[in-house]
Amino acid sequence: MRKNIVAGNWKMNLKRDEGLNLVNDVINLLPSDNEVEVVFAPSFIYLYKVNKMCLNLDRVSTASQNISKEESGAFTGEVSAEMIRSINVKYAIIGHSERREYFKETNEDLKQKVDVLLKNNLEVIFCCGESLNQREEKVHFDCIKNQISESLFHLSSNDFSKIVIAYEPIWAIGTGVTASSDQAEEIHKFIREIIAQKYGRELANNISILYGGSCKPTNAREIFSKDNIDGGLIGGASLNAESFIEIIKSF
Repeated sequence: MRKNIVAGNWKMNLKRDEGLNLVNDVINLLPSDNEVEVVFAPSFIYLYKVNKMCLNLDRVSTASQNISKEESGAFTGEVSAEMIRSINVKYAIIGHSERREYFKETNEDLKQKVDVLLKNNLEVIFCCGESLNQREEKVHFDCIKNQISESLFHLSSNDFSKIVIAYEPIWAIGTGVTASSDQAEEIHKFIREIIAQKYGRELANNISILYGGSCKPTNAREIFSKDNIDGGLIGGASLNAESFIEIIKSF
């Protein structure tokens, strides 16, 4: 069965003590009977310490917010998959809409990142999603299909099973437009269907697909109740322990 996952993407936020206190507070507030895997994705400079805080805990792990597509070498400022793996981090997030927009990452770039992550035994949280223009032009299904197929469909079934998909409706993040739970479910169902067409129904039904929109305590329960939504990649609401815990409890 696929896992329910709630991952907190801190982006470029929180000073050191703020981040470590947040992790400590969330760990202390986690209900003992919770079956959700909780993932912290802090900035690189906090990742080693946060991971040490999580290593011996059930269903709590960490993720890198990004990695280089290069394995090693003269790439000043970059961080490799091998480095991330060497500190026992479990996941890496790639393809986030901000990376695609601001850093011009392409589907081919992400294909290379997927390969280097899997080579280093890291699991992948792969982000995909459409812009407002793409949705208004009714090409959003094609956009998402291309993002997934061009970056992931070269993988074997065994390798694809190590992928977590995170759907981001970019048009509903910071735009004043709200994505309904039904709209989110429609896309999640579509993603699962194209995976089934490529790899078969059994594998598709075991892939976790997370919602990466504006998920918060007030809407998380409704979103997570949908058949094809297995959790969330949470931004701003993950920076506060109480709100993050409420989202985790929404299952």
